[in-house]
This record gives sequence, structure tokens and C-alpha cells, in this order.
Amino acid sequence: MAGQIPDLNVEIRTGTGKGAARQARRDGMVPGVVYGGDAEPQAIQIPFNVLLKKLKDGQFLSTLFNLKIEGQEDVRVICRNVQRHVVKDLPTHLDLLRLKRTSKISLFIPVEFINEEEAPGIKKGGVLTVVRNEVELNVTAGNIPEKIIVDMAGANVGDTFTISGVELPEGAKPTIDRDFVIGNLSAPSALRSEDDDADGEATEAEAAEAPAEEAAAEE
Repeated sequence: MAGQIPDLNVEIRTGTGKGAARQARRDGMVPGVVYGGDAEPQAIQIPFNVLLKKLKDGQFLSTLFNLKIEGQEDVRVICRNVQRHVVKDLPTHLDLLRLKRTSKISLFIPVEFINEEEAPGIKKGGVLTVVRNEVELNVTAGNIPEKIIVDMAGANVGDTFTISGVELPEGAKPTIDRDFVIGNLSAPSALRSEDDDADGEATEAEAAEAPAEEAAAEE
């Protein structure tokens, strides 16, 4: 299950339209709007530096927030769009969507591999190759997993970890409609090199034996 949902503190923006938005930017704020749910759209604004930091932290567009506005009840929201300056690439406007606990949303959930020390393949020198650091899931807003757990206990060299082998929370479903690889346990690079060398030597030996076999057949 997800951990504590982070707060997103915003202010009510007085006035709408381009003029009010320009004034908000001059005041060091980024204008925005909250829409959806059972309420009317509401004009809001957030300090520019606060929003910029959250954007730099990553996953802003796939994070569920607890929206806090003074004098109003908290509501869960997710950002559906951040408009940016065409030249400076800095945020100029954001759209927040209200969600109910039963609302379905698509979020990227991080993947964590556990029990590597209990994997025989790792003890033999095998290497874990992570194919996907996160997986997009369709989940309910009230039941969002904090992470996807891949248990490596008992895994051997050559084993592959797919989404079908992961236990997901009730109601969660990958947005990709097929079984796909999350990671795999491959042989050590040194062992692969030895195998490649052995294959090469075998090929050379077979090539050298071929003329002798042809000559024997002609006799």
C-alpha cells in the first residue's frame, strides 16, 4: 500500500483570465486550475520555487497529492498538465484533477528487487539486469501501491522476472496488455566470455576437421 500521500499547498487565485495569470506570475506564483469531481473549476496559484523543486524531484505528473487550500477540505488531486515557457522551459501554468477514492488513474510505480542474497544465481556470480525501474499501473486512487516488489529468493542464472510473477494490489492492472519483462538474472560477464571463446574454438576446430573429412570421403 502507498505511504503517506504528500501535501500540495496552494492558494486561491483571485480573478481569472490572462490578466490575472500575468499578475500571479509577476508575484512569483504559477497560476493553475483545479477541476473535476463534483465541484466547479477553481483558480489557484502555487509559489514558483515550490513547483519548480517538485518538478525537479521527478514523477510530479504521476504522483497523487493531498491538495490543501486554507479554509477548504483537503482533496486528492493529480496533475494532468504543466505548461512551460517555449524558450525558458519553465512552468507557466498547471492543471490539477480532483479524484475520488474510487477513481481509476494510471501511475508509474517504482520497482524494488528484494532477497538478492537468497538467490543462488547471485551467489554464483550472476548479474541482475533491471529492464524496468518502474511500471505503469491502472489503480484506484484509494489503493495505490508504494512500490512493486520482485522477490529474487531461489532465482538462478537465466531466470527472467515478468509482471505476471508479481503480486499486485487488488484492482491494479498494468497498462500494457501483455506479459513483459521487468528484469533478468544473467551469467557473469567472465563466464559469457569463456563460453564465447569456447564457441569460437569449436567453430575453428570444426572448420579444420572439415577438409580432412572431405579428403577421407574422396578416398
